[in-house]
Formats: sequence, structure tokens, C-alpha cells
Amino acid sequence: MAVTNVLISGVGGQGTILASNVLADVALRSGLDVKQSEVHGMSQRGGNVVSMVRFGERVASPLVAQGEADILLAFEEMEALRYIAWLRPAGRALINRQTINPAPVNAGLAQYPAEIEKTLRAAHPGTLFIDATRIAIEMGNVRVANVILLGAMSLSLGFPLEAWDAALRGSVPPKAADLNLRAFRRGQEIAAAGAGLPA
Repeated sequence: MAVTNVLISGVGGQGTILASNVLADVALRSGLDVKQSEVHGMSQRGGNVVSMVRFGERVASPLVAQGEADILLAFEEMEALRYIAWLRPAGRALINRQTINPAPVNAGLAQYPAEIEKTLRAAHPGTLFIDATRIAIEMGNVRVANVILLGAMSLSLGFPLEAWDAALRGSVPPKAADLNLRAFRRGQEIAAAGAGLPA
């Protein structure tokens, strides 16, 4: 079995690490070898966070090389732009339609990049943008945006729903489990509608 490479990028506080931990757990539950790596741009909320998850029959390194990611899952638009070069030409990008100004932009020292969506679609026409933050707010908790995005990504991976269910229940507080499972399923529905696939 070929190794699958997933790169998850976001901003501190968006649940990037939780998402990568759930994905790694699902792959382990499915009997695969898994390697995981994460980098925090800043120790506080608002800094860049990137996590790499690689799984397959045998995985030697936790690092995804530039141009070799099968999936880019980005929780914020500029973070998608930052890592789009890691995606292989036939790879899949799923991006949360949200902008969060980094500290230099807030301080007036830099400008947030313009026309990110246009740039990303030019590089990868099949890129799927999802209003995960807005949908999470509508569901009652903005913190499940990451799980909505996980649900959307899950259709590209083929793992059984039972493995996702178990991994999510093991990663969130019991009182939040049902909401997270609903958020995951909502993400699957959104991705299926966007790609013409069954949820």
C-alpha cells in the first residue's frame, strides 16, 4: 500500500493538532503504520501551526516533502497559501473560508494577501472551499469547525465511519461528543455535495 501524505495547517487555537491526532488515531485503528509531526510557529494563539500525518503499510519518516502531500487541509486561507506548494499536482486541497490577520498585519507592518482563493484555484482547480467556521457557529460552537473539515476530508481517505466515530469520541470530552459527530457528518455532506459523491 502506498503511503498517504496529509498536511494540516492553521492558526493556533483552531484545533489543528486535535484534527491531526484524530486522523492518526483513525489510521492506527485501521491497522496502518502512522508517523506524525507538528510544528508550532508560536506558542500562543494566533501563530502558524502545521501538522503532517503519513500512513501506509510501512512509513519511514514523519515529514511530508514539498510537492508530495496528497491532501492539504487548511483551517485558514493564508495558511493554505503558505503550504499549497506542498501539495502534489494531483492532490486535493480543502480550505476553510476564513481569514485571520497575523500579528504583522494587525500592526500595520504587512498586508493580508489579496485574491487568495483565485490564486489557489489557479494552482489546483479542484480546491474545495468550505465555510466551516460559519457552519460551526450555526451549529452552536465555533470550535467544531475543525471537525467539519475533518468530515469533508474523510471522503478522500476511505476509512470506515466507525473508526472516525471511535477516534472522535476518544479525543473530545464526553459532553461534546454528539456535537462533534454531527459536525463530522455535516462536513461529509458538504464535501459530497461539492464533489458529486455520496456522503
